Amino acid sequence: MHRIAIVIAIILASLLAACSSLGSAVLLGRDISFTAPQLQSQLDRKFPRDYKKLGGLVSISLLNPRLSLPGGGRLQLDFDLGLAGMGSRSGSGHFALQSGLRFDAGTRGLHLDNPEIVNVEVPALGGAMNGTARSMLNSWLLDYAREEPVYRLDDSALGRIAARRIDRVDIDTGVITLKLD
Repeated sequence: MHRIAIVIAIILASLLAACSSLGSAVLLGRDISFTAPQLQSQLDRKFPRDYKKLGGLVSISLLNPRLSLPGGGRLQLDFDLGLAGMGSRSGSGHFALQSGLRFDAGTRGLHLDNPEIVNVEVPALGGAMNGTARSMLNSWLLDYAREEPVYRLDDSALGRIAARRIDRVDIDTGVITLKLD
């Protein structure tokens, strides 16, 4: 009988490992957790992206998103950046933002919550962004936070939530946890 219990434990452990390698969220008690690589995988499929502003006179290109979960209730996203105005390339660089996360039932996703730009480097503009470029980047950031999820929950994760409500989204070092009621 003891051998049967060991075999069942090994099978269950193998199944759990297989599920986590597929990128599924992990249900821990009443909570659901995600890792940075799971979010990074979805971000990699969404970028590069170009955003037109001022009727297409100016565009922002965002490339190579890099997500990290340093903890403290916020994530960090780093992007490579390209700016172009009136048909000519104005410069390229890098910017980083930090943000909390919120769940939006309408998009079935985790969205940026109170994002802040923490670093901008554009060598062609003297290293820092001018007011117009910073304003455009902030405008993009607010639109992105409102409209685009950083991570969209799959049917499996939504099924595990069922009729429960998500109380909050916690960001700790290396893991994001949906706290369910």
